[in-house]
Amino acid sequence: MELVGSIIILAGSFFLFSAGLGLLRMPDAFTRIQAGTKASTLGNILVLVGLGFYHPDWSAKLLVVAYFVLMTNPLSSHALSRAAHAMRTPMAPSTMTDALREAENEHKEEGGAT
Repeated sequence: MELVGSIIILAGSFFLFSAGLGLLRMPDAFTRIQAGTKASTLGNILVLVGLGFYHPDWSAKLLVVAYFVLMTNPLSSHALSRAAHAMRTPMAPSTMTDALREAENEHKEEGGAT
């Protein structure tokens, strides 16, 4: 069982490492937020599952921690992205569409308040 736990923790650490690489390599704030959030969420969950194999009596606590990771990581990245968008943080030149900006413009044209 320890071997399985070690392999799962190793896989989790790979995803956590790739999240760090994504923060360095991505071209703009929005893609950095996405890369960091997706990979770190999966990495954290895999590390917690691996710890569950090492310490089965911690399962309830690890489940609570996993729940908070799954709830807070996407929410915080969404809030950061919306704040960056509201501040008009520049996007990478390769970005083709800004769907949020288009939706805001349509809302303004229809006479909606912002």
